[in-house]
Amino acid sequence: MYLEIVTPEASLVSGEVESVTVPGMDGEFQMLNNHAAIVSLLVAGEVRFKGNPTIAEGYDKKFTQKEGKWTMQINGGTVECSDNNVIVLAD
Repeated sequence: MYLEIVTPEASLVSGEVESVTVPGMDGEFQMLNNHAAIVSLLVAGEVRFKGNPTIAEGYDKKFTQKEGKWTMQINGGTVECSDNNVIVLAD
């Protein structure tokens, strides 16, 4: 599935990933290939993804890698998943 992570500063991540985990309002949830369409608000926490998408130059310090997944801290935002495309709009 294709992931994009966008902040007010820039588009930070774009590319193919295996999974995306986000901090939803009612708890953390994961999206995999062929996930049902969803739009959700996000709370402060970690966005994690497994794969090797492109991380925008100069923003790689916002990400850490642990247990085979990339991790980024967010303060909140929204996520939309539809047709194997996941867009995270993060604060």
